[in-house]
Amino acid sequence: MPRPSKPTSPIAAGDFQVALLQWYKKHFRPLPWRDKPSLYKTVVSEFMLQQTQVKTVLPYFARWVVTLPDFAALAAATEARVLRLWEGLGYYSRARNLHKLAKTLVALPQIPETPGAWQELPGIGPYSAAAITSISFGAQAAVVDGNVVRILARLTADSTVYRDSSTAAKAYVNLADALLNRKNPGDHNQAMMELGATVCLRRNPLCTICPVAGFCRAYQSNDPESYPRLAPKKMEQVTVMRAWCVRSGRLLLHRTSSTARRLANLHELPTPVQLGLDPAMVGQGELLAKKRRSITRYQIIELIHRTKAPARLVEADLVWVPVDELESISLSGPHRRWVDEIIQLELK
Repeated sequence: MPRPSKPTSPIAAGDFQVALLQWYKKHFRPLPWRDKPSLYKTVVSEFMLQQTQVKTVLPYFARWVVTLPDFAALAAATEARVLRLWEGLGYYSRARNLHKLAKTLVALPQIPETPGAWQELPGIGPYSAAAITSISFGAQAAVVDGNVVRILARLTADSTVYRDSSTAAKAYVNLADALLNRKNPGDHNQAMMELGATVCLRRNPLCTICPVAGFCRAYQSNDPESYPRLAPKKMEQVTVMRAWCVRSGRLLLHRTSSTARRLANLHELPTPVQLGLDPAMVGQGELLAKKRRSITRYQIIELIHRTKAPARLVEADLVWVPVDELESISLSGPHRRWVDEIIQLELK
């Protein structure tokens, strides 16, 4: 069988759909956005689940729908309130886009129901449009996310090496559409995502209990973990130095500009450059914490040193925040954890 850029499959779509939906109806997880489903719950969950695991999202989703129960409440909220509720989930542009989307929807005379119309809305791409409209309105649109890419690559044993998951997703659109259950597209899409999240795992897939193993070429060849074939990421290591400055019960933080592409209006511990200090001098201060994290293709080491703040602050975005008022501001997720940890150590 050739390996074209748009994989095809001899799978009997009807038999595949039946096996998949029978499994889903018996084994789906009782997630909160599936309990008394609504368009609002579906939209919020889809935004939160981008780049984030279900177990991480659950407490955020529960708090969010209690605080902001519908599009009107979300649209009326301040950006600071929205970011504070989102704090810790990362990729904050999702929160801003969700906020913009709510404002757009409440201003419309009627909420659109087609994938094409939804793609014209803030923060909505092909995947989100297909997921939201198929689940909420029964639109015949197949979703293709990382989980679905993995399933389709294994079903066809596609040997094409794709640059990344996004490139693979575009290549699999036609196959996903060919397999879509057009009588029940919402449950079909949820079943595909559920299968990828709970059975067709990236490592150690549970092939022996997979409802569609009989259709899977990778399973038949006993080599499912070889698919999908994605070019390896080139990771870049970066070291960032941060300053811990406390004066009269106040912590010095840097507030990112409202026009910044990332982390707009969020607070973080300042760098020596932001303080107008020599990094070598800051590096001589007590090392309070050494933290590691990864963002896209970057592996980042963050070094937090105790530092004396300069007499004159060189940036207007540097702010002194009383330690007992830190809960009232928005910190980026990692910095919230680090600040809380260091404060607890300081109190001991």
